[in-house]
Amino acid sequence: MSGRPLAAGLALIFDMDGVVVDSNPLHRIAWAEYNRRSGLATTEEMQQRMYGRRNDQIVRDFFGDGLTDEEAIRRGKEKEALFRQLASGRVKQMLVPGIREFLERYRSVPKALATNADRENTDFILAESGLRPYFSVVVDGGQVSKPKPDPEIYLLAAAQLGAISRNCIVYEDSQSGLNAALAARMRVVGILTSHANLPNAAICVDNFLDNELLGWMEAQSAVA
Repeated sequence: MSGRPLAAGLALIFDMDGVVVDSNPLHRIAWAEYNRRSGLATTEEMQQRMYGRRNDQIVRDFFGDGLTDEEAIRRGKEKEALFRQLASGRVKQMLVPGIREFLERYRSVPKALATNADRENTDFILAESGLRPYFSVVVDGGQVSKPKPDPEIYLLAAAQLGAISRNCIVYEDSQSGLNAALAARMRVVGILTSHANLPNAAICVDNFLDNELLGWMEAQSAVA
């Protein structure tokens, strides 16, 4: 990749599942299998509701609001342990096309990972992919009181980067995450791994190999 460098003052914030790694197909398999073991049939409608949500939200959606916090957390961790078992040794093959080259292209630009995923999954994906050195800041779902679509996670990532919200470019694959970034007054690039379109994103692309994305990036300027 070549071209003009990114304008000074901008910062980049990436969601993880569906943006850095195309893991949602495997999450679907893991949820279906975990639910099956728990005696629950998984519908396509349920799978669609899973995107962009934190595990405690998904668990309560699937198994009912009457669960205690401890039970919701336990079930979520059990499902993610199953996901990691299925994904072990496969993460590099699951990376969204072009992400490694994109991160390398903007190596000198402040970058954060901001994900609703739990710490175990975040550490697992970053370690298995070898991408951890690219992110000076990593914020997971356990570090915020309100998950996406609340803007808390993106505001925290920006604060830790030392960046102004309006100068942050967010990469998201879910409507929930897009809404969180917009509520934080950030610019949003929609990555179309999970949905055919993400209305209200500044630009939507299939992956990080899209030349239209590079042109859009080079046109961005920072505000004071």
